[in-house]
Amino acid sequence: MSDLIIKTQGLEMRYRTELMETLALNQVDLEIRQGEFVSIMGPSGCGKSTLLNILGMLDQPTAGKYFFEGKDIAGLKEQQRAKLRKQRVGFVFQSFNLIDELSVFENVELPLLYQGRSASERKAQVHKILERMGIDHRADHYPQQLSGGQQQRVAVARATVGEPSVIFADEPTGNLDSVHGDEVMNLLSELNRAGTTIVMVTHSTHDAAFSQRSLRLFDGKVIGESQNRLEEVQS
Repeated sequence: MSDLIIKTQGLEMRYRTELMETLALNQVDLEIRQGEFVSIMGPSGCGKSTLLNILGMLDQPTAGKYFFEGKDIAGLKEQQRAKLRKQRVGFVFQSFNLIDELSVFENVELPLLYQGRSASERKAQVHKILERMGIDHRADHYPQQLSGGQQQRVAVARATVGEPSVIFADEPTGNLDSVHGDEVMNLLSELNRAGTTIVMVTHSTHDAAFSQRSLRLFDGKVIGESQNRLEEVQS
């Protein structure tokens, strides 16, 4: 394995109201290397999505340190974090999060617009990734004209079109049947084999088996990890 891409030390996340304080993450230490496929598992409310949002630089922790590609994220301003997100990170969500008013092509093109790519470069890159995902023939369709499996393929295409170093996936098969779910997991596995680091939150032991390593969270703490055997689910 190559260098660390993600490292946390003593990560904490507290949510405070007038009546109570909730400790969502409690002293989380973890390391993820470039090219790994890591799943984060645990019961509802254990802090999985909170951790993913911090790793994806959508939220900032209450305490502790987070290093992304060697940079201390806690020391960056929001504008700097946003720039890093646009350039280096892709997201895949359970609910797809596609924009209904935009075509498939336009949805996938968005990250490239944020990166300031030229029109010709955007066109070539979008068609390339849509073809890779097997949905190039749907480029002019709108999300509501697609099946759930096709919509998640579009979401994966959007997450990868800018060639990020990490994809964060939050329950990526949660709204799909088993057949379409496996299609999405195989896509993520293919992207990982091509060199993309993937960090996935999932309730599914079946989906977690596609990853190389599983971390288990409980009450905001990492309580263990296990290595997975990919060949058992890729047959």
